[in-house]
Amino acid sequence: MNNIISTTCLVLLVLTVPACATKINDEVATAKYLQESRNTAMEFRKKLMGVQKAQLESVGAENAIPVCKVVAPGLAAEYSKDGQQLKRVSLKARNKVQGTPDAWEKEILEGFDNAQHDGKPADNMEASTVSKDADGRWFRYMKAIPTQAQCLQCHGKPADISAGMKAKLAAEYPQDLATGYSVGEIRGAISIKRKIN
Repeated sequence: MNNIISTTCLVLLVLTVPACATKINDEVATAKYLQESRNTAMEFRKKLMGVQKAQLESVGAENAIPVCKVVAPGLAAEYSKDGQQLKRVSLKARNKVQGTPDAWEKEILEGFDNAQHDGKPADNMEASTVSKDADGRWFRYMKAIPTQAQCLQCHGKPADISAGMKAKLAAEYPQDLATGYSVGEIRGAISIKRKIN
């Protein structure tokens, strides 16, 4: 009888220790990567908005489309290194190839929208988790992107967008969904996915 109890305890211990170790590792990864991800998202957004503002002032809105079409993905690629991936995603993507959210990102974006409808400010919205897929374990982070006044020239309501801009957007993005926004409304999110070793 004592052997059965000892064996049962040993089996339970063997099964429980890895689960506890994974939970501890997830907590350590979250603590380690959360602040780094916040800093990265803030830095990325600040750089992109700086380029955007300069382009809008120097060449005008209609000629500033390359900032979001070319510069933003290039800047995201600069931050996507050393096991980290950064991208911008939206429920109303302008560039479906680069901006369509995966299942987790979609769920978080919908949660951001619901929280905003409940009166929470978009500036403070973020989410993180540790997930596992066929490629391993990942720390995931998302930071909401609230629509700024300068964004309305391309992403605003039809009355906010000039005829020239509408024509350029139709030519560049024939299946564009990324319009109809107001200042402060969640335009999308910066999404960071980081490999956990």
